[in-house]
Amino acid sequence: MSLVGIPTFREGLSRMTIKPLTALAALAIAMFAAPVHAADAAVPTPSMTPVVAPLTQVLPLADPASKLALAVLPTDPAALLASGEARSGNAGTEAASLRQSLIGLAMTLRHIRYVRGGRTPSTGFDCSGFVHYVFAQAVGMNLPANAAAQFLAGFKVSRKDMQPGDLVFFRTAGRRGRISHVGIYLDNGRFIHSPSHGQTVRVDNLADAYWARHFAGAARPEGLADVSPVPGKS
Repeated sequence: MSLVGIPTFREGLSRMTIKPLTALAALAIAMFAAPVHAADAAVPTPSMTPVVAPLTQVLPLADPASKLALAVLPTDPAALLASGEARSGNAGTEAASLRQSLIGLAMTLRHIRYVRGGRTPSTGFDCSGFVHYVFAQAVGMNLPANAAAQFLAGFKVSRKDMQPGDLVFFRTAGRRGRISHVGIYLDNGRFIHSPSHGQTVRVDNLADAYWARHFAGAARPEGLADVSPVPGKS
């Protein structure tokens, strides 16, 4: 029997092996390729354009400077001026009330006798005791105890600027001596004081020869100057 044309056992085995392998390779390629293409088709490319509303449309812009200005300043300048005038008027009214109280009490104490070191109506007054009592009882101001200290504690006032309730001082021991006498100014050169031993509280005038010769100056107590400033020293 001729064996030409009949494959040998080895050749047959080789052909049987290659065909199944080729089929398996093709199947594997199909299985892996299909999902990749499907995934690519299923995932859309995201849009990179941001959709954000302008911030100014969401939150109002804060403007603290303008709000502070509106809170502090009146919109009408005339209102500001009126407010200042009202405060000035109130201070003037308070000062007038204090002066009226001082002068009113002082005038009721006329004819009380002079007593050295006296500080009450029942005991009598010396000059500084009289002034101390009037200020303490009329307006609640506690002035120093003697004339020299009262002069130093006050704001100096020129003669043309003196007002009711200011204090007037004298050097009765000589023009170069210390401050030794004090009274309360009334008006038009008049003042009220407790003069000396043997006399009583009375009203005198700065134009009188004796008082003009010994006049040392005038001062406004600090508490009174707070509501009625001394010109040029406010």
